[in-house]
Amino acid sequence: MALDSKIPKGPIADKWTNYKNHIDLVNPANKRNIDVIVVGTGLAGGSAAATLAELGYNVKAFCFQDSPRRAHSIAAQGGINAAKNYQGDGDSTYRLFYDTVKGGDYRSREANVYRLAEVSANIIDQCVAQGVPFAREYGGLLDNRSFGGVLVSRTFYAAGQTGQQLLLGAYSAMNRQIGRGKIKMYNRHEMLDVVVVDGKARGIITRNLITGEIERHSAHAVVLGTGGYGNVFFLSTNAMGSNVTAAWKAHKRGAYFANPCYTQIHPTCIPVSGDHQSKLTLMSESLRNDGRIWVPKKMEDVLAIRNKTLKPKDIAEEDRDYYLERRYPAFGNLVPRDVASRAAKERCDAGYGVNATGEAVFLDFASAITRYGKEQATVRHLDVNDAALVKKLGQEVVKNKYGNLFQMYEKIVDQDPYETPMMIYPAVHYTMGGVWVDYNLMTTVPGLYCIGEANFSDHGANRLGASALMQGLADGYFVLPYTIGDYLSKDIRTGKIPTNTPEFDEAEKNVRDRINHLINNNGTHSVDHFHKKLGKIMWNKVGMSRNAQGLKEAISEIKALREEFWKDVKVPGTNEEFNEELAKAGRVADFLELGELFAKDALHREESCGGHFREESVEESGEQKGEAKRDDDNFAYVAAWEYKGEPSDAVLHKEELEFVDIELKQRSYK
Repeated sequence: MALDSKIPKGPIADKWTNYKNHIDLVNPANKRNIDVIVVGTGLAGGSAAATLAELGYNVKAFCFQDSPRRAHSIAAQGGINAAKNYQGDGDSTYRLFYDTVKGGDYRSREANVYRLAEVSANIIDQCVAQGVPFAREYGGLLDNRSFGGVLVSRTFYAAGQTGQQLLLGAYSAMNRQIGRGKIKMYNRHEMLDVVVVDGKARGIITRNLITGEIERHSAHAVVLGTGGYGNVFFLSTNAMGSNVTAAWKAHKRGAYFANPCYTQIHPTCIPVSGDHQSKLTLMSESLRNDGRIWVPKKMEDVLAIRNKTLKPKDIAEEDRDYYLERRYPAFGNLVPRDVASRAAKERCDAGYGVNATGEAVFLDFASAITRYGKEQATVRHLDVNDAALVKKLGQEVVKNKYGNLFQMYEKIVDQDPYETPMMIYPAVHYTMGGVWVDYNLMTTVPGLYCIGEANFSDHGANRLGASALMQGLADGYFVLPYTIGDYLSKDIRTGKIPTNTPEFDEAEKNVRDRINHLINNNGTHSVDHFHKKLGKIMWNKVGMSRNAQGLKEAISEIKALREEFWKDVKVPGTNEEFNEELAKAGRVADFLELGELFAKDALHREESCGGHFREESVEESGEQKGEAKRDDDNFAYVAAWEYKGEPSDAVLHKEELEFVDIELKQRSYK
């Protein structure tokens, strides 16, 4: 099947407006007769469910958590981007568009990104109207801060809990519609298959995670807003329940899976401390506004810090290597995440890592505390030369901006980050790849839509910080409600979709057979045993840097591990009860298939771009020496994979990317 992105004709700045002016609509009376299923109730799914119900559609919403409030969207700490130019520092819709495409290393679909930039300002207005408590300046305007990869301040924030506050806004909008009867909420339900009837998505099969009951649900369209697949690495910053299952089931029903190898490694994570860990904790990128990243220049200082005979704050300024400021003076500590992550790995690989494992660098707030303290002392007409006073005043400012993040770090590491620098190291965070969608956010299965992190569409090979919340809310509040109406306008005479059909029978049988196999397998190893093994293969051979030999080994090892899993996994308990181990087993089974396709995608893309770094493809001379080397002549396309039974048999389809408004150029942050 040929890919048709359905991008409207005309100038990029006019595409979305012209599109909305010419789509078919469903009138309010007819909306009452149309059902829509929304799977996932994080920012993307929650905002979509609320908006579709507000418009008059009958919505069924599903989440595997006990409440939509527990969606992983709450973990987003630092902020949400929007081109409002409150700072008067030169921001604009075009600048946000440009930064996003450049930040994605020119592997994004331009038309989608421009639309995202266009609607970004509306998101802030919507959320303020919902009561989201964004930070404000003294004069009452909403405050902004900077994130990596940009030269302006466009990130709106609510302390260090922006995702949680935005999710509560979407949740309140959902609750209003639940109260009106327009949303029927199914908590603790997991989607285990998509039902396709006459080529169209017409429903899903779910398992009630409390009772084990298998259920059929029908609708005129199905929307997936189920997040990313970072837990394929086992250790990631994602919530432990985050998984690929819904997206992968859609893939196996005909939805192409795009760019799986594009996975973001976040530079500011609390370092791994041992094999006992089940997940990692992210320190917000907002900390890079004021924190300076460094390692010691002298190896003897590194060894002394590891041996705890020297404190980092006792190292003289001239003996510190602020390597991001040294290598990227224009952006400094606010380079994009992929650049910062590779730079940290380079310093640690060279032996300058500062913790016991040698895999950590410092994130230091001493300079910011002094700077803010002197500013406050000046404002209050106090002695700027009183070091103790300056420190106290500076810490108060930092606490107001980042206090909950500092508290979280101290609870986990048992070190006071006001007194000693934080230790950070890169970790798996966000997945830019996902289900392929066209401009309408529809997959290659008619009637099946995918929004938020679960799709591939906006971030190319690397996501800029604070753009995840922007995309999720843009898709749910301002894009999908238009595009899905154009499709559903053809369904106003269809009537209710029955569930007593051969297609539903076949899908339910597949689900039951798989569950029965897992329950009755009676192997010798736990689900986590296989998940950890997969994670180590992925991190070691498909992680921060990749090479052909390692990727080929990973493909072979993952395939063998998958075969072993189905023969030897042990799932205790039964299906007719709350059985988290059974739910986990199904998710890991899907990760084992995704992992192989992930490595296959990384192997075929013989270039470095964004979060995909191939060791064979680096700049060998000039100002960019050692940086990632793109190959625009051969790889300026989206890799969309069609399911053919085994990951090794997946068929590649290419969506060639057009750069009509941004000339391809070096992605320099120097």
